[in-house]
Amino acid sequence: MRIKKILVVGEAGPQGIRPESLEAVTAARELAEASGAELAGAVIGSDAYEAATTFAATGLSTVYLTDDVRLTTELPITKALATVVETVGAAVVILAGTTTGRDVAARLGARLNAALASDVVGLDSVGGNTVARRSILGGKALVDVTLKGDTARVVSLRPGSWTKAAADKPAGDIVPVQVELTDSDTRVRVEGFEKGGEIGGVKLQGAETIVAGGRGLKESQNFALVEQLAQTLGGAVAASRAVVDAGWRPHHEQIGQTGQSVTPRLYIAIGISGAVQHNVGMQGSQYIVAINRGPDAPIFKLASFGIVGDLFEVVPALTAELSK
Repeated sequence: MRIKKILVVGEAGPQGIRPESLEAVTAARELAEASGAELAGAVIGSDAYEAATTFAATGLSTVYLTDDVRLTTELPITKALATVVETVGAAVVILAGTTTGRDVAARLGARLNAALASDVVGLDSVGGNTVARRSILGGKALVDVTLKGDTARVVSLRPGSWTKAAADKPAGDIVPVQVELTDSDTRVRVEGFEKGGEIGGVKLQGAETIVAGGRGLKESQNFALVEQLAQTLGGAVAASRAVVDAGWRPHHEQIGQTGQSVTPRLYIAIGISGAVQHNVGMQGSQYIVAINRGPDAPIFKLASFGIVGDLFEVVPALTAELSK
């Protein structure tokens, strides 16, 4: 079945459209160009008009908006998105691989009885079918999956696999779509938000510079070297899984397969050997600088620049020089 319309879903967060959704636009546009399909967007959420306007400014001709105060959890969001998909006749639905995006993609696939591919790092159109390239075995292998069927095919992407689309074009049309929600649809509700303690620093998602530390730092107090360099560069602090498992740093700073995937302009890896599970979370960075005393460390295969040396000498000298 020839792909006629692709629907890319924009996820609205507290600061507007999530950056991962801008990556989804790039992926969807590549598939649209390969298949000759029309590309449209959808934004589902509460108080989401401003986010829809931003999403439309990525070059989408039309953005379908379902805006309802009850659209705060996956159950009603899935129903609303299914309504949009059926209303516009989308053949492919593409979502960012955020926590919510992966959940909604799975629910939408089940609801529509549709072919589903998750953790996708590449998209193509072959013979009218959508071919999704998936990362498997912890990023050690890639497999191409052909999605077939008469209903919409659903895809969720691995964050960091595409560049972010710029929201600097004339905004396309925003078309409201109404959805009927029952008590059953809203049986799980968000009653409110309670602000926790400040975690400090710069958030990893959207950070232009990230400085990450690994077990090469030897003990938790030495992580101060990472914090000082990050502060000097105005960047965010991150960590490898080994560091988080050791209790040196909180889980929200973890980069990798079981942590966050990031795509900063600059990623500095300090004392990180470069296990594949870590690399899949940062390999989309524009520039990677690795500091490690082991010349054969796998991280150097990814690095734009590598420094082989004692991090306890290199990092303080680098911080001091940058401070000037």
